[in-house]
Amino acid sequence: MPDSQPQPPDGATADPTALVLRGARLADGRTVDVRLRGPRIEAVSTAGALPPAPGTARVDLGGYLLLPAPAEPHAHGDTALTADPATEGPVPYTPEDVRRRATEAALLQLGHGATALRAHVRIGDAQGLGRLTGILQARRSLHGLAELTAVAVPRLLTGVAGADGLAMLRDAVKMGAAVVGGCPDLDPDPTGYAEAVLEVAAEHGCPVDLHTEAADPARLARLAALAGGVPAGVALGPCAGLGELPPEVAARAADQLAAGGVTVVCLPQGGCGGVAGSASSRPDGGRRVAPVRLLRAAGVRVAAGGGALRDVANPVGRGDPLEAAYLLASQGGVRAAAAYGAVSGAARAVMGLPEVRVEAGFPAELLAVRGERIEGALSLAYSRIVIHRGRVVARTSAVREYCDSAVAALPELPRQGRSNAGP
Repeated sequence: MPDSQPQPPDGATADPTALVLRGARLADGRTVDVRLRGPRIEAVSTAGALPPAPGTARVDLGGYLLLPAPAEPHAHGDTALTADPATEGPVPYTPEDVRRRATEAALLQLGHGATALRAHVRIGDAQGLGRLTGILQARRSLHGLAELTAVAVPRLLTGVAGADGLAMLRDAVKMGAAVVGGCPDLDPDPTGYAEAVLEVAAEHGCPVDLHTEAADPARLARLAALAGGVPAGVALGPCAGLGELPPEVAARAADQLAAGGVTVVCLPQGGCGGVAGSASSRPDGGRRVAPVRLLRAAGVRVAAGGGALRDVANPVGRGDPLEAAYLLASQGGVRAAAAYGAVSGAARAVMGLPEVRVEAGFPAELLAVRGERIEGALSLAYSRIVIHRGRVVARTSAVREYCDSAVAALPELPRQGRSNAGP
């Protein structure tokens, strides 16, 4: 297996701001060397053509495919890792408990490649702003490893009962929530709820990220019309109910979303447990997913997220962006490159992050996976090297070995297949 730890040349003093990635394969088939300087890509050249830079650390990426790093646009850090069957009694939601779980969940997702995460977090109820406090503490804990932003999600915003929620939403933004959101479907006045969220967003210049199953075309049309007046952008997800509508009705709704500039964040892995009463499953237990091909055909930007990570909505959630892309490609009829784009470029765009390309001048947010083509990378490639702000922040290695006696019975198998680096 190639050496994937940064190594300075023999006898040289490492430059901590520089890193050279050697022999990486790009999605277009080229094999290149890439030099990073601080948080940006400084140069990309044909393998072996970069001029030597004394003291620059190196990572050998022979056998790896180098891609823009994915991002996670729909996490639930406050409820992540709460499905442990060994835990008795109610799940604790003190700020410290939330900080610990959210940090661990973010590190799991970082190991898969997600260098930026957007966490939807409940505010109000008995915990008040305690969960948000824990998420913001996790954000500080993760500094230098991954970027974590918080979406404040109130339960009610209309009527007498919603007055406290509206005040708390404003307080959440002042505390550090970068996005305002929520679930209009759970409020007695869904349109009024959405209008209240958009009002707070306009006051503070925040983007909006709303939960909805989108089973009501009229409600979805109103949301799309409201979204057109939000300069910072509106995301809507998981929109699984769109797939239950008649095709012509869903197509009209998709056109309205495109006209409103709404980004749909689908959840191919299923489960959205961060908002009480919000789910992405059919009564028969099957998984519902937004009709991605229909949305893309209408011009809607579609990003994909992981949703629940081992909480009550999905006790076995993996939080792996490559799995989400794999499901889009294998079951959603989306080409592999577009499926990966949903968890990388589109996910970063909806989160307000700059575009990443493996070209000079772009952010050094990268993921290297063993393999030669994007199709292989989506087949749950296990060996991964994650780069955030020009620095290797996570590495996962897998080695596959075959029993010698069994392989001996297969003389046509190449010898190098007997003990081989895994996917």
